[in-house]
Amino acid sequence: MLEQYVKKILTSRVYDVAVETPLQTARQLSERLGNKIWLKREDLQPVFSFKIRGAYNKLTQLTDEERARGVVTASAGNHAQGLALAAKVLGVKATIVMPKTTPEIKVEGVRSRGGKVVLHGDSFPEALAYSLKLVDEKGYVYIHPYDDPHTIAGQGTVAMEILRQHPGPLDAIFVPVGGGGLIAGIAAYVKYLRPEVRIIGVESQHSACLQAALIAGERVTLPEVGTFADGVAVAQIGAHGLDICRFCVDEVMTVSNDQLCAAIKDIYDDTRSITEPSGALAVAGIKQYVARTGARGETLVAIDSGANINFDSLGHVAERAAVGAL
Repeated sequence: MLEQYVKKILTSRVYDVAVETPLQTARQLSERLGNKIWLKREDLQPVFSFKIRGAYNKLTQLTDEERARGVVTASAGNHAQGLALAAKVLGVKATIVMPKTTPEIKVEGVRSRGGKVVLHGDSFPEALAYSLKLVDEKGYVYIHPYDDPHTIAGQGTVAMEILRQHPGPLDAIFVPVGGGGLIAGIAAYVKYLRPEVRIIGVESQHSACLQAALIAGERVTLPEVGTFADGVAVAQIGAHGLDICRFCVDEVMTVSNDQLCAAIKDIYDDTRSITEPSGALAVAGIKQYVARTGARGETLVAIDSGANINFDSLGHVAERAAVGAL
């Protein structure tokens, strides 16, 4: 299975639109934690998140007939923007169903890239159900935000870049988890080539669907999910992703909203960039990992996965960052 995914990753057509993002040292955080911390800056993608990789790779796999029908998806925002841009580049009509709770910056990001936005429901599951209804009614091709081998392979190109950018000793890669596409792609590639590198998933306490699935031994649907980290507000882990994660992920941890706010500040202090809550999951996870294990002198990579945050929420983030740092 891993070999098949590695081949898909190596042949993914992501660089027509995506860029190879830098692996940047977080100097202040490294000094404070006593470990070498690197940030994989996926917030620097054209749509300010890694999602453009999987969305574009999936669209390139469609037939001419499928592209002519148009595509539809459900997304809390980052996949939506990635698909909108990918569809625009390839000349495909895209309809994006987004929860009504989606930050306005993400809604406008989709519209500005030519995607048709339909706001429906208060959570991702409701948006998903409506998008599938449109498939039946309109004949659109559904582009899943995370539970598709080609999407997973596109996201896996992040790992390809990390191992090329950092060929030396590497202890662990911390990966944000929503529906599981990113961690599945990264885990498949890294465990095939560098099995000694630990893959650690980091979830919000309010949407920990991968942790729940691993404990239960099967996919479960969370009764409710929090929307502060809206980019990972997913109630059920993807089936394809779980197949990989159950064998290739070494650990899954959860962090609080306050810890995310503190991590957003940590990233800002080192980069002068503002990460969205879901984008800061990996840094929050590294801090929790170091505090729990007492790790020193390790080389740890955090995927800084996105920067689509509403400006109006920054006051809350700044207020809670001090609490989360305790």
